[in-house]
Amino acid sequence: MREKVVFFDVLRCVAALAVVTIHVLGPYREQLGLISDSAWSTAIVLNSFSRWAVPIFIMITGALMLSDHRPFEPGYYVRRRLGKVLIPFLIWSLLYAGLSGLSADGYDAGHAWETLKHMPDHETYYHLGFFYYFLPLYFVVPFLRYYVQHTDRIGTLGLTVTWLAMTGLYLLSVDGLWSEQLLLYGGYLLLGYSMFVYRWPALPWLILPGIAALLLTAYMVISHSMAAGEYTVGRWLSYKTLNTAVIAALVFALCRFWSERMSARWLRGAAFVSRYSLGIYLLHPIFLWPVRAYDWYFAHPLIMIPFWTLIITALALGASWLLARYRLTAWLVP
Repeated sequence: MREKVVFFDVLRCVAALAVVTIHVLGPYREQLGLISDSAWSTAIVLNSFSRWAVPIFIMITGALMLSDHRPFEPGYYVRRRLGKVLIPFLIWSLLYAGLSGLSADGYDAGHAWETLKHMPDHETYYHLGFFYYFLPLYFVVPFLRYYVQHTDRIGTLGLTVTWLAMTGLYLLSVDGLWSEQLLLYGGYLLLGYSMFVYRWPALPWLILPGIAALLLTAYMVISHSMAAGEYTVGRWLSYKTLNTAVIAALVFALCRFWSERMSARWLRGAAFVSRYSLGIYLLHPIFLWPVRAYDWYFAHPLIMIPFWTLIITALALGASWLLARYRLTAWLVP
């Protein structure tokens, strides 16, 4: 049994909140010119400042799996690691395919069926797209694990720097073999491991670049959209770009720093939310659906986005806790 890593609980908490935030503010993104510029810009800033959430989940996976020195057993790995995520993903995909036919105007069974038919190559609901690039990473883990355990610090950090250079090229739209999705997402496994084991990059070196990346991301999205007269992001909000990687690294280092100074009470609360973070991810669109379908955004985004984020997160957390209490349903929220 491996020792529990406390700051991963904090990371899962903030990442879960950030994911819900991104989905709560979704409708605002297409309202440029329909709401005030200040209201629209507020939502875009919050969106730009939250894009590190998905990379953080991948970094935690990399930190844990690549640093595991127990003998690698393929059967156990596929059954307990991959299967633990794959089976709930398939079940939830079927359930959300059914939900996709629901709208404020009624139920469209034809749309639900079309969504289900395209499940092999397209998510059945917007938040499930994460699994289409996360699940393949389980086939990358064994190779990266072998590499980091048979090289030294320089070899590991050298490969991490090479990956960061790839994300920079991708941001600048310089495409090539390095633009492959599996490579760009897989690098977060290595970044998480490097930050966990070697504490690289260190927090002091990340503060200024991280803040600059946050501000630049928001500025580029807002300015480009204003110039085009419609919401446009280029690659600035991609998970596969250097700006997002730097911001994710900053959040990773900050949570490690804060967790060492948090009280036992706060850490217990973080551990509770962390336990159900995947459940929050899987369940929150169910509670968010009426908010988006019936446009329950009746105030400024600066009020509505935090308001609904906290409520939706709390409801998803409660539902995950209930499902986890019963043996027949606990496997749905691993």
